[in-house]
Amino acid sequence: MSMQIVEKSSDGLSRVYGVTVPVADLNQALDARIAEVTPTLNIKGFRPGKVPTAHVRRLYGKALMSEVVEKTLNETTQKVLDDHKLRPAAEPELKPDADMEQVIEGKADLAYELAVDLMPEFEPTDITALSLTRPVYEPTAKEVDEALAELAKQNRTYEAKTGKAVKAADGDMVVIDFVGKLDGEAFDGGTAEDAELVLGSGQFIPGFEEQLVGAKPGDDVEVKVTFPAEYQAPNLAGKATVFDVKVKEVKAPVDSAADDALATRLGIESLEKLKELLKSNLEREYAGASRFKLKRALLDQLDTKHDFPLPPKMVEAEFNAIWQQVEQDKEAGTLPDEDKKKSDAKLREEYRKIAERRVRLGLVLAEIGRANNVQVTDQELGEAMRQEAMKYGPQAQQVFDLFRQNPNAQAQLRAPIFEDKVVDLIVEKAKVKDTKVSKDELMADDEMPEGYGDDEAPAKPAKKAAPKKAAAKKAE
Repeated sequence: MSMQIVEKSSDGLSRVYGVTVPVADLNQALDARIAEVTPTLNIKGFRPGKVPTAHVRRLYGKALMSEVVEKTLNETTQKVLDDHKLRPAAEPELKPDADMEQVIEGKADLAYELAVDLMPEFEPTDITALSLTRPVYEPTAKEVDEALAELAKQNRTYEAKTGKAVKAADGDMVVIDFVGKLDGEAFDGGTAEDAELVLGSGQFIPGFEEQLVGAKPGDDVEVKVTFPAEYQAPNLAGKATVFDVKVKEVKAPVDSAADDALATRLGIESLEKLKELLKSNLEREYAGASRFKLKRALLDQLDTKHDFPLPPKMVEAEFNAIWQQVEQDKEAGTLPDEDKKKSDAKLREEYRKIAERRVRLGLVLAEIGRANNVQVTDQELGEAMRQEAMKYGPQAQQVFDLFRQNPNAQAQLRAPIFEDKVVDLIVEKAKVKDTKVSKDELMADDEMPEGYGDDEAPAKPAKKAAPKKAAAKKAE
């Protein structure tokens, strides 16, 4: 298939090419596709394999031409990259320069612009020369005992109150029937029988539980509450409602003893084994915090050791993702206090620096991974797909199938696996010294390095870069 390629612009790492494929070539490819599928068609009124080509064209011409155009776009895009020996930093952008409806009908050339950001040329730092300090902390016997006590508290039982002091107090469990009414009418989902509610647990909407403090078995209580403005049911959001509540039982908490019986109730063979598991959980938690700090220190070093031009589209996409989260935080009133005092212009300046840092680090890690042949195996990707799908409960299989069919979704799961493997490689080859620290030091938030916010009060990554939110794709 012939094609015409014209370089429209070349600015730094950005290139724009104009690509044109003649309509005659498209129609020729369509004819070949029709000839390929015709023998497989089973159409009423025609013997198998004997459907006239013209009839196939009338029935399926547009759909088959859409396939031809999509295949042509993929092949010609790859040819532009190969012929010009381009290493794209991200997926190229395609913008039609023709009426695509006319193209699909076989009446116009396929013409489009191909915009691509190139990988910058740079030499990654020698990772064997990096010196890193890994903070480490081991859980104490006291911490294990505290975790055991908390577990026993979480698994406390409740027994009916007897005697004179049967009024419900904060922390007691009440067994209740209730009917919720909006403007005097019961509403869907607002009725329950024998519901168990621990007062003070925050299980019900604000204001509900407090009004049952002091209630006794047999009491009828009218609970008046207003649903939160952001409540998930639109018909109830922000609405004042009344619940007719019947208190059937009042139960007081009974702490579980931290003994073998508790372990058995939890499916563990003994108290000793339970304590071992709790200690292992703490060790994993602290090891995770230790790795996070080591990775952060590594990224800080890689950031300072590399300075090269950045692909503008990648920076813009990263900044837009961060800024979208900032806008959501502003709307929800959850913007960090240090950011509330700053103008949008100042915030944009600071967040753009963070976007540039993320892109720079992403490219450095990608290049180190490429140079060391770091690969994400099908098994690793499959396991990540399974773990992500399991979060959706009954829809897990459906979500897993969607992942298998969607290369972009797979790429989003592949990226953090690749990054972690590259980080592990660097840590293995670098000079790493373990240093014992206190628990508070290990679990304390890190501050951003100088240059990423106010020098007097650098923003912390959890606030400035929101690593736990959707906007953050890379560790700070």
